[in-house]
Amino acid sequence: MAGPGDPSRFDGEVALVTGGAGILGRRFCAGLAAAGAKVAVVDISHDLAAEVAREIGDQAAPFTCDVADPESAKACVQSVVQHFGGIDVLLNNAASKSRDVRAFFTPFEEYSLETWREVMAVNIDGMFLMAQAAGRHMLSSGRGGRVVQTASIYGLVGPDSRIYEGSAYLGGPINTPAVYSASKAAVVGLTRWLATHWAEKGIRVNCLVPGGVSSGQNNVFSDRYSERVPMGRMADAQEMVAPMLFLASRASSYVTGQVLAADGGWTAW
Repeated sequence: MAGPGDPSRFDGEVALVTGGAGILGRRFCAGLAAAGAKVAVVDISHDLAAEVAREIGDQAAPFTCDVADPESAKACVQSVVQHFGGIDVLLNNAASKSRDVRAFFTPFEEYSLETWREVMAVNIDGMFLMAQAAGRHMLSSGRGGRVVQTASIYGLVGPDSRIYEGSAYLGGPINTPAVYSASKAAVVGLTRWLATHWAEKGIRVNCLVPGGVSSGQNNVFSDRYSERVPMGRMADAQEMVAPMLFLASRASSYVTGQVLAADGGWTAW
């Protein structure tokens, strides 16, 4: 664990990032490495995790994990501990739009229980399993740790359906499915529960709530979303890194159970 130097640095510390090859995940991994951390890039795709680790360099290593599988989650944590010698930070970031993205965006009245359960298995079961496995190590190490869990503004408020009229993503119409909102609201609840459960054990748990991140949506969506944001624009993925680093670092040493919305003011209206 890092010594009493700059509390925003991670020198000598190990960070495990799930969903490490995703839109936000790869930036989180790079940001942690730039701040001095050794980074376990964890993703269900080994090839993508390896790609991110190569881009970072010797400070990073790739690990394959299906966070929705209990044995895979345990094995991943064990592998990271064996490789790096411990885990100081868990960035619980993995999420899923299911194997069939068009099924993910199906209207609520026709939504299948199969798709619902597939998304929930990653978005909340995976959070539970990784927090459990990494938390068990943090407790046994005796040196505590930090957990940051990625939620969404739609875990705090309902979506404004007007912005989706004429909007498209990945070649088809989009919306915010109920399963996404429900799973991200569950992340907030799990964060607060874990924060109080582990507070006396030296493990802090906080939640990062990104607003809409520009990631290939069409101009109709971007324009309508931006009109709904007090700051008048969508976020760039890189803008999520600094808030994450604050919550994950020793700079937030008296912060736990908190929900930090980096959303351009969306939830203030």
